[in-house]
This record gives sequence, C-alpha cells and structure tokens, in this order.
Amino acid sequence: MKKLSYLGFFAALITTPVMAEYSNDQFRAEILEGLDMVSARANIDVPDPAPGELGLDVYQTADAGYNPDVQVYIPTSMYVRIGAGLNLPFATDKAKVGDKEYSTSGSWTTQIGLGWNLSSYVRTEIDFQESTFNFSDIEDAQASYQTFGGMLYFDFARRYIQTGDITYRRRFVPFMGLGAAAGIYKFDGAGGADGFVIAAPRATLGFNVMLTELIGIDIMYQYQMMIGNGFGWDVRAGGVDNISNIMASFRVNF
Repeated sequence: MKKLSYLGFFAALITTPVMAEYSNDQFRAEILEGLDMVSARANIDVPDPAPGELGLDVYQTADAGYNPDVQVYIPTSMYVRIGAGLNLPFATDKAKVGDKEYSTSGSWTTQIGLGWNLSSYVRTEIDFQESTFNFSDIEDAQASYQTFGGMLYFDFARRYIQTGDITYRRRFVPFMGLGAAAGIYKFDGAGGADGFVIAAPRATLGFNVMLTELIGIDIMYQYQMMIGNGFGWDVRAGGVDNISNIMASFRVNF
C-alpha cells in the first residue's frame, strides 16, 4: 500500500507542471484575444452623439419620411419677429372732420417683436408697432401710431411632435392671439387728435408656415380697438375706434 501511495504522489508531482503550463497558455491566449477585440472595436468609425439634450446646437433637419407634413426639429425657447401689414379700409372706422367722414387709404403698419415659446401650444411676445394712415379725398393729411404691446398666442395644433427620441415640428400651424398695447398717436394738421392711446383688446388670427428649421412666415389678421381722443380732426375726447390690418412677418427662432 505504501508503494501505491508513493507512486500516486510522484504521479501528481509530475503532472502538476504540465497542467499549470496548459492553464497559463490558455490564460495568455484569452488575454490576447480580448486585446485584439478591443483594438478592432477602436478602429470602427462610430460618430459621436450630438452634444446636449437632443443635440440642442445641431439645427440640420431631415424629412420624417413617413409623414410629409413634419420635419426633424430641435425645439427652441425664443424667437424674433419683423414684418409689415396693410390696413383694411372696409374694416377700419372712418376718420372724422366735423360732420364728414373719410376712409383710410394706402395705410400700412410695421412690426418688430421678441417672443418666448412657453410650451408646444402657447407662446408670449412683446412688440413695437408703427402705423401710418392716409385718407381718401384728403390731401396732405396723415396720421401715425406708435405702440408697445404684449400678446399671448395659442397654437391650434401641437408644434412639436415627439416620436421616441426624435422631435418633429409641423410645417403649418394655425394660431390666435390676444393682448393689449399702449402708445401715442398724431394726426397732422390743425385740430388733429393727438395724444395717448390704448389698444385693448388687440386680437390676431392667422397661421405659421415654416420655411426652414428655424425661419417661418406668419400671415395673420390683426384687430385693434383704439381708445383715445377719437379718429380724425376736431373730434371728441374718449373716442373708441376700430382698426384692422393684414400682417405678414418673418419669425426667426433661436
């Protein structure tokens, strides 16, 4: 029995280095294989993800493919507006000179504003408008308004559409707005109704069309109820007059 035990002991001593040598080689092979895989992966050209939430500084867009009415769009928080409009004589009160009334003619308005997108449906805006009025059958007579106002706009369709991690923006969105403005007005000539004016309410109804991912056009009807000294010459104080315009403006998001 002792001889058998000695024999088993010597057999174990002899085979141990062989097993150790085999295990070491296998370990080295696995390490080398892992390094080769890491090197191969490092050589793959993988584009870096756009920085920021949804890549806020990436403004390139692409068609959605499945829906021609939407584009890939990065939501923005603010915008600027610049535009102009024409007065609608049939929807504007006539100016008064004594007992006579005269319709507006060839009158226009310019506008510049700064807005904030509060949500996908709501935005607010402050703006400056300057209006110039001419009148039919009255030569060398002109009136002007300069007003600062604030508006709250409501979009009738969701501007931002999210599909998974991708946000789209509609190209066509109708909207309405409601607000007020205040400023001064001046009627050139003797007896002109000059002074302070309040436009309350000021209301709009229109639609927005996106030309690019950041620039769009707003077409809208604007109504203003002017509270002041009357619309014309030699008119009573405290008059209330209605003025209507068709406005077109560029809206640039940033």
